[in-house]
Amino acid sequence: MRHRCRVKKLSKPADQRRALLRSLTTELIRHGKITTTLIRAKVLRSEVEKMITLAKNGSLAARREALGYIFDKQLVHALFEQVPTRYGDRQGGYTRILHTVPRRGDNAKMAIIELV
Repeated sequence: MRHRCRVKKLSKPADQRRALLRSLTTELIRHGKITTTLIRAKVLRSEVEKMITLAKNGSLAARREALGYIFDKQLVHALFEQVPTRYGDRQGGYTRILHTVPRRGDNAKMAIIELV
C-alpha cells in the first residue's frame, strides 16, 4: 500500500515539476543560496541532498547520474571536486531553510534555502 507516500505536486504536471526542480537544484548549487516559496524549498531540499550524496560518492556512475540531472556540465565537475572536502565528515543535512516574510501580492510563505 502507498498510504502517506505522496509527492508534493506543486500544482504542476509531472514534466513541469521535474524541470522546475532540476532548475532550482542547478541554481542552488551554482549560487549557494536562493529565495523561493516554502513548499518548493522543502521539496528542493531532498533533491539537492541527493546530488551532494552522489558527489560524495564520486564514482563514474554517480557523476553520470548527476550530469543527467543538473543542467550545467562544468557545475557538476566543480561539485564533484568541492563536495568531498566541504561535506566529507557530514552525514546529511547539507541545506538550511530559513523562513522569511510572506511574498507581497499573494501572501505566499517564502523561504531562503542555502547550502550549509
